[in-house]
Amino acid sequence: MTSKLLGILGGLFTIILWIILNFFNPYSNQFEAEPMLTTLFMLLLPACLAIFAALTTRPILLFIAFVWALPASLYLVLTPGVFALFGVSCVIYLISFLLMKFARSE
Repeated sequence: MTSKLLGILGGLFTIILWIILNFFNPYSNQFEAEPMLTTLFMLLLPACLAIFAALTTRPILLFIAFVWALPASLYLVLTPGVFALFGVSCVIYLISFLLMKFARSE
């Protein structure tokens, strides 16, 4: 149960951060499609996959979401400000995967 909750919360947290990054960030241009598409494929879609994986109890999908979001999350961890929290949500995917995997093996 904890692993499901962590996966869902991690995904929702990423979705909220993605909305802030693309629509409320004073340093980005909301009229450019390329940065939005890049972050959509590298951050938003893995978040949706993590939520789906948590709801359906499929740990391998959580691991795929973690690996998929890892490059963009590592890049954003090195930036100053709130967007470094993308790294936290990526680690939450990994923790949820591990909890789900160990609970399944017991």
